[in-house]
Amino acid sequence: MKNQNITKKKTYTKKNTKKFYQIIFSLFLAGFSSFSILYCVQSILPIFSKQFYLTAAESSLSLSATTSTMAIGALFTGTLSDAIGRKLIMSTSLLIASILTIICSTLHHWNMIIFLRALIGLSLSGVVAITITYIVEEIHYNSLSLCIGLYISGNTIGGCFGRIVSSIIAENFSWNTSLFIIGFFSLISSFLFLYFLPSSKNFTPININYRKFFNNFSLHLKNPTLLTLFIVGFLLMGSFITIFNYIGYRLILKPFSFSSSSIGFLSIIYLTGVYSSPKAGILINKYNKGKILTISLLLMIFGLLITQFNQIIIIVVGLIIFSGGFFASHSIASSWVSAHAKYAKIQATSLYLFFYYLGSSVFGTFSGFFWFYSKWLGISIFMIIILIYGIFLSLKLKKNN
Repeated sequence: MKNQNITKKKTYTKKNTKKFYQIIFSLFLAGFSSFSILYCVQSILPIFSKQFYLTAAESSLSLSATTSTMAIGALFTGTLSDAIGRKLIMSTSLLIASILTIICSTLHHWNMIIFLRALIGLSLSGVVAITITYIVEEIHYNSLSLCIGLYISGNTIGGCFGRIVSSIIAENFSWNTSLFIIGFFSLISSFLFLYFLPSSKNFTPININYRKFFNNFSLHLKNPTLLTLFIVGFLLMGSFITIFNYIGYRLILKPFSFSSSSIGFLSIIYLTGVYSSPKAGILINKYNKGKILTISLLLMIFGLLITQFNQIIIIVVGLIIFSGGFFASHSIASSWVSAHAKYAKIQATSLYLFFYYLGSSVFGTFSGFFWFYSKWLGISIFMIIILIYGIFLSLKLKKNN
């Protein structure tokens, strides 16, 4: 059996074929639905605060609980799919997350909502941690960048859709209705995903060697470059989620007095990632990765400084610069992990995702302390300190690579 696995001829899916279009359509749906579910609560955090009498930090748990369990799940679902298959894990994960979102929309007790959101995060990890692996295994190398780019675009657009739709519906109806509609839409997408996504042709199941599994994690964590990149991911996502968690609270106050739906439309800024992510990929092929990462982090700090002005146009410009720097930084760090890991790449990627989403959970909630005492200025100072540390790490990476 072992020899058969070694000599098995792989048949990759090429561009402009029916199967190729089925794959990109299915994976776009997966990314779109997953990130709609994940981020649909971010733009309605002030609504949660008002309805359940919560502080900003307590309200942020509706997102932090999801990203924390998704971080944990990402450590294991990739390896689990090595044994039982990519499509089965992804389809089941998306279906369960959609059903749980619909159930969550019927709840009226905050603790139960947080519990369901935590389960949703665990489910979504089965999509987030496996999709890129499926693409690499099934798509011809000439079309890999296109296919991965379309999947990431689905993530970005899905995140925007979830935030905007949930804020509009919550403002005009209720947050329950917004979660139900997003959950129902994602449920339909789950069935379409299951129907259209071709089964893996190049996948060969392997038995899970638990000792080797945990040993790989240990070796990656002992690798100075990889560990530094994991920490950079932790800081990046933590700062990004913090800024967009609490900008809504700032803008509902005077002199802005924005509505929830207006705040939701700020997520369109995320589309800067459609440009800055691939642009960063091009630049690191020409210049030192550490140097480009440092510049991207400086852009994030510059954008934050601009948001201190109390003029909405200037704030939006600052958020655009900050977001562009974030997506470029994330693109560099994540690709650097894949390039540097010489073995057990799926475990290296899983660890990066773990730290990445853990940063979202930790900073997204902990930063509420700074909002409570110092509002936007406190949030900004804390995030700038975090990003300065990120620059120190990027300079360390530049020196060692």
